[in-house]
Amino acid sequence: MIIVIFILVLWYGGLFFQSFFLHRYAAHQVFTMSKTMERISFILTWFFQGSSYLSAYGYGIMHRMHHAYTDTEKDPHSPSHDPNLFAMMWKTKTIYQDINDQNIVVDEKFTKNVPQWKSFDAFASSRFSRLLWISFYILFFAYFTTALWQWALLPVALLMAPIHGVIINWFGHIYGYVNYKMTNTSKNLFPFDFLMMGEGYHNNHHKHASSANFGIKWHEVDVTYVIMKVLHFLGCIQLKSIPAKR
Repeated sequence: MIIVIFILVLWYGGLFFQSFFLHRYAAHQVFTMSKTMERISFILTWFFQGSSYLSAYGYGIMHRMHHAYTDTEKDPHSPSHDPNLFAMMWKTKTIYQDINDQNIVVDEKFTKNVPQWKSFDAFASSRFSRLLWISFYILFFAYFTTALWQWALLPVALLMAPIHGVIINWFGHIYGYVNYKMTNTSKNLFPFDFLMMGEGYHNNHHKHASSANFGIKWHEVDVTYVIMKVLHFLGCIQLKSIPAKR
């Protein structure tokens, strides 16, 4: 039971900071926060993503490119141009690393105001950090595992961020329903997004990319946005605008 709870905490903790910090803040900047809160978000993203930590700089730029080039050959991740999800994710990893290591020239429009904490990213993205987290996960499983099947959850802990990426960037462009007919293949995965905390409303997001709220219909509750409204109320962040119900 402890192992299952541990995976759920990693799943939703890592997912929240990927959605809240990397996606809605770094890539789309739908809210502002103080430098202190930004640094806290960097650290908490590392804490919950662990061995699969993603840099706000690399993620933010790559996601902006995804919106600019959706379903074209320039898209960093598209089922339309990759034969399978493993090929897509390998391509995504390569592009992400090239952006993060600044090995490729990126158009200035994709880099504007993307948050970057070079010294922390150098540590959090390092082999040492990732091996530290991997060792911790293995020791945690070794101590708390009570049934053999629970070891099957270890790869989920190790590869949490890429798994989240596969669900949205692969399945979110193949399966689901649409509220808006568009020139891309984006879909809404679930009528109520219990699994991806609002990220599954992918068609809605591609239509209203600058909106903090990914939900459109009454049943499309965006859990991440609900938490963001609480953080806004508490003064931790400042939403640029609170979208009217569409």
